Amino acid sequence: MDDVTSQTTGCHASVHFHHRGHVLARYSSRHGHLARRLFQLYAGLALYGASSALLVRSGLGLEPWNVLHQGLSERTGLSMGVVLTIVGAAVLLLWIPLRQRPGLGTISNVLVIGAAMDATLAVVPDAHAMAVRVPLMTAGIVLNGAATGLYIAARFGPGPRDGLMTGLHQHTGVSVRLVRTAIEITVVVTGFLLGGTVGVGTLLYAVTIGPLAQVFLRFFAVPSASDGSQVVATGQPRRAILRP
Repeated sequence: MDDVTSQTTGCHASVHFHHRGHVLARYSSRHGHLARRLFQLYAGLALYGASSALLVRSGLGLEPWNVLHQGLSERTGLSMGVVLTIVGAAVLLLWIPLRQRPGLGTISNVLVIGAAMDATLAVVPDAHAMAVRVPLMTAGIVLNGAATGLYIAARFGPGPRDGLMTGLHQHTGVSVRLVRTAIEITVVVTGFLLGGTVGVGTLLYAVTIGPLAQVFLRFFAVPSASDGSQVVATGQPRRAILRP
């Protein structure tokens, strides 16, 4: 009888420790999953700001929104990073009537990218020789694509300008492509009139950032916490591009 009791007790203890070990493993996996996502979020935002600064220093053209930021910077005397942050906060206020809900990534976008841009501009000087300007432009575009993949794959919410785009799409019924085109033409023209730089870099960015983002989204896809499968963007990457 004692042997049977001992065996039963041992069996129950084994099951208990097995279950406890399984719970601890799942807890550790989830926290590791969250840590990776947070790392990707902030690494992506910082890299986005730094890569945008490289495009500024190349002098060969900027992303659409940064044409506007640079133009406003020229007119106000504020740094581009500060202008980027102010514009981002203003765009975020437009989410209220559009009933969009910001995520951690949305708020972090407003706070981190501008700071990273100003920090990079402080240490990277203007380039004058074309042999330096072209590599700076190329590096800026490619690293911007990598930053986009890092940030979006972390799945902490869209940037404020992307939320504006999707919110207008939902409230007007106009296609995302048309809304995006209208917004970007508006900011590019306005920025150019204010003194922002439009050039070959602007064009190359427009035609390459979508494919680059798709490649890096797959490369940086974060495995699901539940089954280890990877979550990869399957839609048009141009509809999910992070904007500073």
